[in-house]
Amino acid sequence: MDVMPKWADVVLVPVISLILAMVISALVILAIGEDPWAALKLMVQGSLGSTYGWGYTLYYATNFVFTGLAVSIAFHASMFNIGGEGQATLGGLGVALVCLAVPWPHWALALPAAMVGGMVFGAAWAAIPAYLAAKRGSHIVITTIMFNFIGAAVLNYMLVNVLRPTGSMDPATAKFPPGTNLPTLHEMLAPFGISFSKSAPANISFLIALLACFLLWLLIWRTRFGFELRAFGKSESGAIYAGIRPTKIIMGSMLISGALAGLMAINTVQGEAERLVLNSVEGAGFIGIAVALMGRSHPLGVLIAAILFGFLYQGGAELALWTTIPRELIVVIQGLVILFTGALDNMVRMPVEKVFLRLRRSNNGAGE
Repeated sequence: MDVMPKWADVVLVPVISLILAMVISALVILAIGEDPWAALKLMVQGSLGSTYGWGYTLYYATNFVFTGLAVSIAFHASMFNIGGEGQATLGGLGVALVCLAVPWPHWALALPAAMVGGMVFGAAWAAIPAYLAAKRGSHIVITTIMFNFIGAAVLNYMLVNVLRPTGSMDPATAKFPPGTNLPTLHEMLAPFGISFSKSAPANISFLIALLACFLLWLLIWRTRFGFELRAFGKSESGAIYAGIRPTKIIMGSMLISGALAGLMAINTVQGEAERLVLNSVEGAGFIGIAVALMGRSHPLGVLIAAILFGFLYQGGAELALWTTIPRELIVVIQGLVILFTGALDNMVRMPVEKVFLRLRRSNNGAGE
């Protein structure tokens, strides 16, 4: 029997970790001569106080949902996929090739094709480290993080030597055909009489991210493959004894992980930039690790954590614009969140478990 209830593990422990990270962040802000309370209010106002702020918050959150889910499914198989950055990078290449290949007449046709392109390229980039881990015993952390750099080099070569329009000095593709442009939340909500900022980049990809959360929940907790995946993650030797093939789990989970990371490109490449540029991922692959850790690798937790990090990203931009607080401070806050929800998880968990253990003993004593 678990010492503390499931809700405490999923909600209470991350919330306490987040509060601790915020308290230390407030002390850092105070140390550089700024008012922490004023900074917090500015972040909230800038990221949640208007449809413009919400548009950017949800745009960033969409990226983090995809990369967070990518890391989560690998976590369930007891694998640490740090290659989300490279897989999302190659996913962007797949999306760009699809969007440029055909003069698409409408986004409703271009979007499914671009999704397939991003997922196939992302999965293919994850398949190589997965094969090396399954067949050669290579460490998945080492191979995936190395493939991030290789992926960046591949994209750089393609943009500079293959996909760059003639006469252009910018290492980027040409603008995608107008038929590939995804509807923004402003365009989607206007028919319902709901006003939303025209300049906010949030688009239909956010709804696809929500659908991905639901489908991944079904896969992990409502399918045979999901059961085998979780069994393998809990005990590899026990899973093998039960007849579960390691190669199937490693390859399957990593292919899905890479596909989810590659799917992020529909938001950044097709949705926001409407062309492929260098560094379109902007670190979202690494933020996905923190999102998965904070969300306890559960799709709902990943969604909540992604919105939190989207808030931090947009709020940090507002701080940098209107105060003397550098935007890099948001990296410090993100690092503190990762530190407390990941590396120092037991520092919070153990005292909480002791509290619930004492409560249980007192309840048992009262019952006697």
